[in-house]
Amino acid sequence: MTVSPRAATPALLQIDAIVAHLQGRAALQEVCRFLRASFRHYRWVGVYRLAGSELVLDGWDGPAATEHVRIPIERGICGQAAREDRTVLVDDVRADPAYLACFLETRAEAVVPIRSGGRVVGEIDIDGNEVRAFDRSDGAFLERVAERLSAAVVVAAAEPPPA
Repeated sequence: MTVSPRAATPALLQIDAIVAHLQGRAALQEVCRFLRASFRHYRWVGVYRLAGSELVLDGWDGPAATEHVRIPIERGICGQAAREDRTVLVDDVRADPAYLACFLETRAEAVVPIRSGGRVVGEIDIDGNEVRAFDRSDGAFLERVAERLSAAVVVAAAEPPPA
């Protein structure tokens, strides 16, 4: 799948509007909902915040909750993206021993670091249900989304834990 410039530009403008009106976890949750609704190959969308040596789920949208609400940065594709501070696109998670299985339907994953002050503060995690669901256009688009989410991730870190 690809994210065309014709789709990316209005999506980024909508994300700008979301983060202008909402803060912290509320903004992250709404961006997850928007991305999943707007890009049909994004079957599960989550935003994790880096808290010490763990990634903590602060917002998500998908058909079901994940059991991975906390991920040590030493584990999984999410941990790899945070440790290496780089976008990771996995064509087939079943062929990647680092993948932390969550949903049987998941076949591909895209994980993009969110940075603030030059350091990783979180990441966007996208699951797809088809092999090779993501390409470089998804990575480039999600990197632009990540730039827009850094302030919301920083605010979420200061919010009290959800009840």
